[in-house]
Amino acid sequence: MASASGRPLRSSTRPAEPARRTSLKNVAVPTKSRPGDARELDELLHHRIRLGIVSALAGTEALTFVELRALLKVTDGNLSVHARKLEEARYIRCTKSFAARRPRTEYRLAEAGLRALERYLDHMQSVIAATRHTLDR
Repeated sequence: MASASGRPLRSSTRPAEPARRTSLKNVAVPTKSRPGDARELDELLHHRIRLGIVSALAGTEALTFVELRALLKVTDGNLSVHARKLEEARYIRCTKSFAARRPRTEYRLAEAGLRALERYLDHMQSVIAATRHTLDR
């Protein structure tokens, strides 16, 4: 069948619509967080590079920029951006100097960074334990 312009008419059958998501407006949200609750996760540390920086510094007194870059296998730009975020949060301390006329940047883990790493590790252990408990059912 054709329209007045001579073009064929489209079929009136439509593909099935995908199932709609149910609204979450009336879902009760617990007010207290449970161990392993994702809301307790330190988003700053959860990134791979930032977690790597803090973890590496936890195992030693200090590391240079060059040592961290080689250890984490990242570019100069990535390392500097992520190190700056950790420095702004006061998780690490950065000192710049010169050695044999070459710039030397050294990073150390600050007390706040050590506490944040301990909280992060405790949280991840809780997540693992909760997941294992769920799997054991």
